[in-house]
Amino acid sequence: MEYTMAVKIAVTGAAGRMGKTLIEAINLHPDAELTAAIEWSESPAVGVDSGELAGLGKNGISIVANINDVIDHFDVLIDFTAPAATVANSKVCSVNGKKMIIGTTGCSEDDKASIASAANQSAICMATNFSTGVNVCFKLLNDAAKILGDDYDVEIVEAHHRHKVDAPSGTALSMGEAVADGLQRNLKDVAVYGREGQVGARTEKEIGFATVRGGDVVGDHTVMFLADGERVEISHKASSRMSFGRGAVRAAVWIAAQDKGLFDMQDVLGLK
Repeated sequence: MEYTMAVKIAVTGAAGRMGKTLIEAINLHPDAELTAAIEWSESPAVGVDSGELAGLGKNGISIVANINDVIDHFDVLIDFTAPAATVANSKVCSVNGKKMIIGTTGCSEDDKASIASAANQSAICMATNFSTGVNVCFKLLNDAAKILGDDYDVEIVEAHHRHKVDAPSGTALSMGEAVADGLQRNLKDVAVYGREGQVGARTEKEIGFATVRGGDVVGDHTVMFLADGERVEISHKASSRMSFGRGAVRAAVWIAAQDKGLFDMQDVLGLK
């Protein structure tokens, strides 16, 4: 299936920082059209014009409190909200034949299983980070780990704004997964999340994570491969949420042409 018209997109969490960015990104994409905007029922933004809220001027798309009120108005839902809401939305979309882009982080294994089940009925693209640059970093990290091997220690440092509720970031964890895959390790077995006190010498195969929270940092990630006499660093620094917004809309246009299944941004970019 190929789309010859603009893909109709709904944004949930439309009044949040990322929601506003997504609305702007849709407005900038030639093959995408915002046709619905959703918020939680108690949000003061319900009933407000979504374009005006995003600083773009009125677009005639008022924010609603229930996805079922606009279920016939869109092809793809973009969801960067919270795990419980995302899981519920995936069920609604799957039974109604709607595609979905999921950028929500902090999902449990049960949440992920529920989303994977929904993808048996409709196409879903789920990623911890929709930035094209970050996804190129995932590929580079996997390749670097394979080449550098066990002779290098691996440490991952990430920084985000003071409002971020999960740690380490989903992107940092995905970077760890990319490295662990390249080293043929199970991240769950070797990850170390922060160190304090007399922890002893570093073990040979561990992958360390350090988390920084403060200010308005959009997202900084650095992976260090450290050996005696040298250090290799692969970093990505985001100065605007628009990098995530552009990627999510790119993914939405791509997922609209898929039938069903669970995909990620690596699939969208052809990096697998």
